[in-house]
Amino acid sequence: MKELAGRLTALDPDAGAAVRVIAYFDRLAESRAGLEALVRGAAVLAGVPARLMDADRRVHVRVETDGTRRESDLPPDPAWPSAPLTPDGAPALWLERDGQAEPSVVDAVILERAAGVIRLVLDRTRGRAPADDPALVETVLDGTAPEAARLHAARGLGLDLAAPARVLAPLDGRPRIVPAHLDAEPPVGRVGVGPAVAVLDLPRSWSEARVALRFTAEGTAQDPGPGVVHADELGGIALLAGLVAPGAEPPPDVQALESAAAAAPWLLATLHAVASTVSLRAAAAEITVHHSTLQERLTHAEHLLGWPLRTPQGRFRLGLALTMRRLTRT
Repeated sequence: MKELAGRLTALDPDAGAAVRVIAYFDRLAESRAGLEALVRGAAVLAGVPARLMDADRRVHVRVETDGTRRESDLPPDPAWPSAPLTPDGAPALWLERDGQAEPSVVDAVILERAAGVIRLVLDRTRGRAPADDPALVETVLDGTAPEAARLHAARGLGLDLAAPARVLAPLDGRPRIVPAHLDAEPPVGRVGVGPAVAVLDLPRSWSEARVALRFTAEGTAQDPGPGVVHADELGGIALLAGLVAPGAEPPPDVQALESAAAAAPWLLATLHAVASTVSLRAAAAEITVHHSTLQERLTHAEHLLGWPLRTPQGRFRLGLALTMRRLTRT
């Protein structure tokens, strides 16, 4: 506030407006106004839509300048004036004002005062932002834990007991429980994504997420494949995870793949493109080679593997072999 006070002293025309903003939000705080009223006040005072997004508490409120709440699927523009809810936090409150290098004095006061009161309301009504306490997450995902204990842990994590959620199983890191819709926070890295379920059914989502993780790959030339796999998109293929144990002796077709890959460094990426696209021309475009070059590579690969790759049965066998290879490696 010291910096703001200096700016207010130097800019008298804005000082009166800023003082009125402070008084306005002080009145809202005294009356224990809710989140929507606070965001509405920011929008009306600024003359542009205002948006509050707190991913930890799963809060999303957007209000137009006429006071109407209207959500938007578009993400906030980093150029908009914004403020965090905590000193070291990420931006959580935005004024949708375009074409401005930095917020005006009045915008800065609106953001600072609104964010401060919003933080108090959130702390009072929803508790402080959950830190994904590992012990609470473990309890929620433990199917043998009593139902009451899992519900208590879910509340401690700030989960909405009436809304579906899913579990993410990253290759490196702890499991994460996220809302059913991943649009706001798409998974990155190698991650198995469990199905969307009710909170009490999250142990099943966790189990299926771990299975899905085994079908992921690094996405490199030597380990081609998807980095993110959704359990509910695997279907019957998930049954392979119970037949191919990680670290066990690879099936014969996987051994053939490894031997062929040692002789031809381009082979695995080429075969993944063939198995995962709708046609050979699409596969050639995927790995940016000419169609005739792909045909030559397939002839060489068929010789190394010992089975045809340009027939439906051969492509199906290839897809299984590549999938089993991922299962033995993960």
